[in-house]
Amino acid sequence: MMETERILLRNWHEKDVEELFRYASNPALGGAAGWEPHRSLEQSRQLLPTVFGNPETYAIVLKATGLPVGNIEIMGQDDFHTAPLAPNEAELSYWIGQEFWGQGLVPEATRLILRRCFEELELDGVWCCHYEGNLQSKRVQEKTGFIFHHCEKNARTKTGETRVVNLLHMTYHQWVAAK
Repeated sequence: MMETERILLRNWHEKDVEELFRYASNPALGGAAGWEPHRSLEQSRQLLPTVFGNPETYAIVLKATGLPVGNIEIMGQDDFHTAPLAPNEAELSYWIGQEFWGQGLVPEATRLILRRCFEELELDGVWCCHYEGNLQSKRVQEKTGFIFHHCEKNARTKTGETRVVNLLHMTYHQWVAAK
């Protein structure tokens, strides 16, 4: 578990299924992130042990309520990713419920995850991507020190769509210099 004054990052639990469905069923969220919104509570329940059950997938939990409001994950070589991962690199992915957009919670969670990536997992580099037009995600990446690397015009989403994606990168040395 990782934490700041406002949030903690922990693994998802079965008891979180209603909150997961509440946020992941929003079409604005899934569309911006490139995945289909959850259609039922049962679908969210089925995804908990698989998609949300990976050891490096964390619920973003508000300390004030104890409830999850988003997700952040470290995706490795075997996961679905957009970035061209080199050995000893990973890609970050995140989302947060629409009612929490603009509150700085995702940059806060991203800083915690970057510390894990570089200090605990000893990664050499971390990628982060956003689809063209996803200004909230772009802003998170700028705030947390990611540097634009390149743009891919025909990137595939989890829904099979082809979209423009911007790929940003951070090395361990860039992270240390920015701390």
